[in-house]
Amino acid sequence: MMGIDAINHNILQQLERNGRISNTDLAARVGLSPSACLRRVQDLERGGYILGYRGVLNRTKLGSAITVFVMVGLSVHLRKDAKAFERAMERAPEVRECHNITGAVEYLLRVEVADLEAYKAFHADTLGTLTQVVSITSHISLGSPKDLRG
Repeated sequence: MMGIDAINHNILQQLERNGRISNTDLAARVGLSPSACLRRVQDLERGGYILGYRGVLNRTKLGSAITVFVMVGLSVHLRKDAKAFERAMERAPEVRECHNITGAVEYLLRVEVADLEAYKAFHADTLGTLTQVVSITSHISLGSPKDLRG
């Protein structure tokens, strides 16, 4: 791997903005020949700097109009309990992200639902049934003026 020099950093920035950019356009933007650019992109992929490519979907059009950030505290701090909670979050389609964090609680979730009734059902029927959960604090997003997730 050649490392992250200024050109590789620029390649990564361009791909983060538009993962569907053609190699020819990418090469022109970063000042390389198409073959040199392709070699660098492949090296970045092999080196684990690029984990994949994905589409960014309009969740509102797909029926998920509300985003809720949920802080979850666990009652027991054993590995088996954390793993059981994580498996439950993997199975919950409303949970778009699950982060193990430091601080007063153990997890931060990004939950997307159609409406408040759907969130109430997730809160009661999913989080409310897990014996590991001792606290739930919900924060409803009013908007996302900056969101760089790809």
